[in-house]
Amino acid sequence: MAEALINHLGGGSYEAVSAGSFPTGEVHPKSIVILERHGIDPGTPRSKSWDEFTDTHFDLVITVCDRAANETCPVFPGIPKKLHWSTPDPAKAQGSEEKINAAFDEAFLMLKTRIESLINDKI
Repeated sequence: MAEALINHLGGGSYEAVSAGSFPTGEVHPKSIVILERHGIDPGTPRSKSWDEFTDTHFDLVITVCDRAANETCPVFPGIPKKLHWSTPDPAKAQGSEEKINAAFDEAFLMLKTRIESLINDKI
């Protein structure tokens, strides 16, 4: 969701890529649904490992792993600006469909608010 949000809200001024420590091989369908519901084109997302980007220069690295849940966070060499936004992974939500949907909504709104603030501050 963060990749699509940055690419959408940044209006072409930023290019975001998203990757994880243990990619599942697919983007969670609820992530696509929530983006589309908010009028954001998800593009053609794919599940990627951060290993694909070890030789990529980044100006900014934003980690969204939830350290409280003991998730692994990446370390990128070099001197990019680094931010950490601990965000619960909605794909790990359990319970009723309503509860799972609420977890995706919460994560989306949390990311959207942070990204809008970051863009308005002219990262």
